[in-house]
Amino acid sequence: MRYDEQSVTVPTALKILIAGGFGAGKTTLVGSVSEVRPLQTEEVLTGLGLDVDDTFGVEQKGTTTVAMDFGRITISEDLQIYLFGTPGQDRFWFLWDELAFGALGAVVLADTRRLADCFPSVDYFEQRGTPFVVAVNMFEGHKQITEAALRTALDLDPEVPIVLCDARDRRSGKSVLIALVEYVAERRGLSLAGAPS
Repeated sequence: MRYDEQSVTVPTALKILIAGGFGAGKTTLVGSVSEVRPLQTEEVLTGLGLDVDDTFGVEQKGTTTVAMDFGRITISEDLQIYLFGTPGQDRFWFLWDELAFGALGAVVLADTRRLADCFPSVDYFEQRGTPFVVAVNMFEGHKQITEAALRTALDLDPEVPIVLCDARDRRSGKSVLIALVEYVAERRGLSLAGAPS
């Protein structure tokens, strides 16, 4: 059998980070939108972490990401998106620089019950000039907050998109990713006309 070099296509890969505080829904978002079984590095929370892990507001959470989550979405035969979920606790932030290398942009998941937990993610991407959107994960019993109040609380630039989402819902998660890609394209002066939705 003869190998035909022209029949081999290597798709373009885009890397997107999913960041945010502990318990914001990063693992859930990656899992809900990934077309492959996601790689997850979840470990059980133990009593040893009580002094380290603040579970106020997320007391039912029993596991935590200790390295990263990974998922993939195929947009077309020429384009794939790789999703990397970051760990939420500050003791794992040393991993962020490696995960962020080469990223197109990021989604910062915000939980209005613990809004301050997403401040480090916002600061991280602002300092590095990485385009990002803020996705407010709509948990049951979440605090109602207006976009203007959220933008003020997070000290966001006016052009940074804020979207509402349900990290458990595939369609909602895809809408967040689309908002990010559109924002990046707009910043770079690119047109997405005819792009698949």
